[in-house]
Amino acid sequence: MQANQLTTYSRLGLTISSPDEAVVLKLATLAMTVDAAPAASSVPAIGEYWPGQGGVYVGIRHYPDGPHHLIVGAEDLGKFAWGEYGAETGATSRTHGILNTTTLLEAGGSFPAAEAAANYTADGHHDFGLPSIGELNQVWQYVPDLITEGAYWSSSQRSANFAFDMTVDDGTQDYYVKNVELRVRPVRRLPIH
Repeated sequence: MQANQLTTYSRLGLTISSPDEAVVLKLATLAMTVDAAPAASSVPAIGEYWPGQGGVYVGIRHYPDGPHHLIVGAEDLGKFAWGEYGAETGATSRTHGILNTTTLLEAGGSFPAAEAAANYTADGHHDFGLPSIGELNQVWQYVPDLITEGAYWSSSQRSANFAFDMTVDDGTQDYYVKNVELRVRPVRRLPIH
């Protein structure tokens, strides 16, 4: 009778051994996913800069693909037009700015606000986008001192001619003509595992 051979996975002090290779692969994959997520103790308080994550922590948001940490870029990027007045773009999510930003960038045409947000980099992260109207509202609610002047574009289109914006002086959500220049503040998401 032949002894069962063990499959072993070792990383960062964790060792998994089993004669069932499929079990080891599943557990190793789970361990790598957990390692990639930030430890709960490393998450800063809302309103604090999150070292290594590219911006200020705004809290947790729930998306269809699960909860994520929301991080807002530490810099205001200036004023830009939303772009493509008269064009339906499909960037209509009121909750998911990265999805809207990707939709705009893949649509062709000129979308200066989304392009500025997508080109923003901080702490080595290149996954920023123009916030949805919901994400922009969360920034205004939890870190209002970061967006204190005028109106900011969201990535959420209202119609072929208008997109949603937020006037931060009083928290008014409205819509504006797409070819007007408003302020831009990028955001990124970090999945919670």
